[in-house]
Amino acid sequence: MADGYRIEKDSLGEMKVPERALYGAQTQRARENFPISGQGFDRRFIRALGLIKKAAAESNAELGHLDGAIADAISTAAGEVASGRWDDEFVVDIYQTGSGTSTNMNTNEVVARRATQLMADGREVHPNDHVNFGQSSNDVIPTAIHVSARVAIETDLLPALEHMRAALAEKAEAFDDVMKSGRTHLMDATPVRLGQEFGGYATQVAKGIQRVEAAAGELQELALGGTAVGTGINTDPAFAAKVIERVSQSTGILFTEAGNHFEAQGAKDAAVNVAGALNTVATSFMKIADDIRWLGSGPTSGLFELRLPAIQPGSSIMPGKVNPVMAEAMMMVCARVMGNHTTVTVAGSRGNFELNVMMPVLAQALLESITILAAIAREFTDRCIVGLEANEERARELLEKNPSIATALNPYIGYDKAAEVAKEAAKRGVSVREIVLEKGLLADGEIDAALDVRSMTEPGLPDT
Repeated sequence: MADGYRIEKDSLGEMKVPERALYGAQTQRARENFPISGQGFDRRFIRALGLIKKAAAESNAELGHLDGAIADAISTAAGEVASGRWDDEFVVDIYQTGSGTSTNMNTNEVVARRATQLMADGREVHPNDHVNFGQSSNDVIPTAIHVSARVAIETDLLPALEHMRAALAEKAEAFDDVMKSGRTHLMDATPVRLGQEFGGYATQVAKGIQRVEAAAGELQELALGGTAVGTGINTDPAFAAKVIERVSQSTGILFTEAGNHFEAQGAKDAAVNVAGALNTVATSFMKIADDIRWLGSGPTSGLFELRLPAIQPGSSIMPGKVNPVMAEAMMMVCARVMGNHTTVTVAGSRGNFELNVMMPVLAQALLESITILAAIAREFTDRCIVGLEANEERARELLEKNPSIATALNPYIGYDKAAEVAKEAAKRGVSVREIVLEKGLLADGEIDAALDVRSMTEPGLPDT
């Protein structure tokens, strides 16, 4: 040991490792090989690795493959990893070996050295022979991807989506009597109720929940037990089932062993499918955020049919300006999730023969999407949706000048005549009602029935 370092060895030779580090030579070698982004793995992923190593040690002891005292020490050390105690020891960049071997060994070395510290009899715990017994990076990393993503979806994303759906549904009910112009192609269209628009948003989120739940179901299958190439070499046939049962108990989520280990290790289709569901949620969020941003535009030169909560000053130079910052934050999250979907798609397609070789970046992109979608769903709901107010006066003002109301005249005076009314109303900046009255196109009793705005927001034909 010199200059604050100790000397450790791996199969390639000696390495200088920081004196106080729990990790060892392979981790240090990877740290030096991949100074790429400074990005480490998500907390959920590290927790999953800790849970897997803990369950593996306990299962190997139960099967008689690991000394009881060593297994106990590994179980304790791995539990500390799962709890986050040693997160600073996970120093390998996500841009590394495509199997994630460097991170699996980072885990093995941290757990082994910490377990050695816990051994009362002074015996050394080995990262490969003990902590990694019955495993390979090639089945541990895909298992950690599924476990971490499924847990994040169940505990973070789905509750956040439901929180958002419920708030939108409440606004749909509260805004049900607010009549306003519909818009297609950004142009005036026949009337709608503001509550109908929000009901559409609530349904988008509800369908997003269904899509995420369906996709997340595929993450139930775990690759553990396939070891190096899917054949299960060097592992007890009963090992995987026991480990997975323990992981299920520790997470409260049911996991099962993969039905086919070659599919589970050579492909990452389940993760790609989940990323697709997340991408669809992001697409929904983009539409909702953008609509609300436009509906709140103004206050004098825009639509201003909604009043958005003022949560922070909007300009460093324009006094009193307030911007739709939560909508903009949500749109940026959506852009990131859409980009992550591309990353997961490309990474998932690199399943060459018996192993996918882009798993670390796939894991990071997938978990980031889950995390930021869950966070923005809650923040956008609490800081924007809940405080939205309808500007009924402005909605009525714009609706009264909407020439598309003439559509309701089609059954009475025909399309061509109704088109003339619409064009003249738009040209002169007056209401359709005024033109109809001026030209005497309908009797007084018919005008109110024909131009009943509420009835225009429901299906049906008038009695003519």
